Amino acid sequence: MATNAPRAVFVTRETDYDLLLARHATRGQAKFFLDTRGQDIDVIEDRHRQFHATLHEARSLVPDDWRQAGVARADLDRFLFGPEDVIVAVGQDGLVANVAKYLDGQPVLGLNPAPDLYDGVLVRVPLARLAALLPASVSGAAPAEQRTMVEARLDTGERLLALNEVFVGHRSHQSARYRITCGDQAEDHSSSGLIVASGTGATGWARSIMEATHAALPLDPQERAVGFFVREPFPSVATATSLRAGKLVGQPLAVTSRMNDGGVIFADGVEQDFFAFDWGRGVTIAPATRTLHLITG
Repeated sequence: MATNAPRAVFVTRETDYDLLLARHATRGQAKFFLDTRGQDIDVIEDRHRQFHATLHEARSLVPDDWRQAGVARADLDRFLFGPEDVIVAVGQDGLVANVAKYLDGQPVLGLNPAPDLYDGVLVRVPLARLAALLPASVSGAAPAEQRTMVEARLDTGERLLALNEVFVGHRSHQSARYRITCGDQAEDHSSSGLIVASGTGATGWARSIMEATHAALPLDPQERAVGFFVREPFPSVATATSLRAGKLVGQPLAVTSRMNDGGVIFADGVEQDFFAFDWGRGVTIAPATRTLHLITG
């Protein structure tokens, strides 16, 4: 049991206004840029103020005897999370996915600063309930979901975790060559790559693949299973297409690269954070042992 007082860790990312200023240096230059394109900087600035007002109010609701910290999305890989932490992700759904792979069972509360802009599938905690849900998340009294994550293990010992999906393919999304094995079935592929998705990810990228291919694969976010989906497999004298999609419950999916260069593996759409997957390297992908402890509010 942790001896320290709980710590509320607020996870954020830059607002659109922040990114505009970083690109154009001043508000005046950013305004000129948007004006020439028929866009209104006041709308973006209002969103920026709304975000910071929500963040300020949320931080004021933390119990007085708790500690607090803040971390930007870009710094997550350098931030040390503790077992006594309670994570408050203030932003859109993707921010929860960004932080999930750095955690080990700590409760996550997703706070939506713009319900009219973000869907709020994962950021579902109303600001009005935050004060009550923070201590309840520590005591175990808060309603929660244990969402299944995806784990990729390379033959080098490296590991990659994802809340939504893991992608295996070519970095340019051109034809990827690999050997795929699922149970007692195996075949060589030439495709646009493949993804392995959790039930959470099945509402995103995997959903678009299922709709395009008419291959429905039911996955519940808390089910101890993941699904694999091959993107545009190409049949030839050397490649097959029968292993297009499937559900992984008790066995992993194994993939061996047949790409001389450009092969990559990345998680949750973060392409710049990848493992090289060149010729001969192997990876196994399955449900992770860790889950996301998501407070639902």
